[in-house]
Amino acid sequence: MSTKPPSLTERRKAATQLDIARAAAELFTERGPDDTTAEDIAQRAGVALRTFYRYFRSKQDAVAPLLAGGADRWRAGLAATEPGTSLPAALERSIAGSLGAEGPEAEEGLRWTRGLLRAAERDPALRAVWYRVNHESEERLRAVLTALAPPGTDPLELRLTAAAATAAIRVALETWSQTDAPLRGEGAPAELAVRCLRELTGGGTRRPAGEE
Repeated sequence: MSTKPPSLTERRKAATQLDIARAAAELFTERGPDDTTAEDIAQRAGVALRTFYRYFRSKQDAVAPLLAGGADRWRAGLAATEPGTSLPAALERSIAGSLGAEGPEAEEGLRWTRGLLRAAERDPALRAVWYRVNHESEERLRAVLTALAPPGTDPLELRLTAAAATAAIRVALETWSQTDAPLRGEGAPAELAVRCLRELTGGGTRRPAGEE
């Protein structure tokens, strides 16, 4: 099903949010969250403080667009899966593709994520933003999986699959961020996430009764 493209106003809003998010991530990396204020972030982003608070409730909340960007691309790739593809295969392929650091945007996103997750170890409010981003991604993933699953698939199975896939990526990124492993290859996010997914799903979603 086609979706309506974002309006010019929506695109400008998203661009401003991303500029603020990058400014916040830069300052958190340079100074740490404790030594960064909302005023600092607004100044670095080149916006008024009131503009900052129009989009974000707190300085930690400002990095949410960066932390959510990879998940947004992942779900979009998964939603484009060819009809008839099994959910386990589709999930593995989409996770490997989205975390594979192919292209400058993906590489930048992973580097920001690593820095922010390291900073979050010492900042409970930043950790809370990370967990919220993951929860929201899981809810949106359920809708994508429901659209891809065969008719009659148990909703509980889909919910568990969404939770497992989201947890696999979260644990993989948290584990990777604590190391100096590369963006690609052994120990990289894509490899870790696929390993986590296989451990958590044990083969993925079951098909409806009578189709196994």
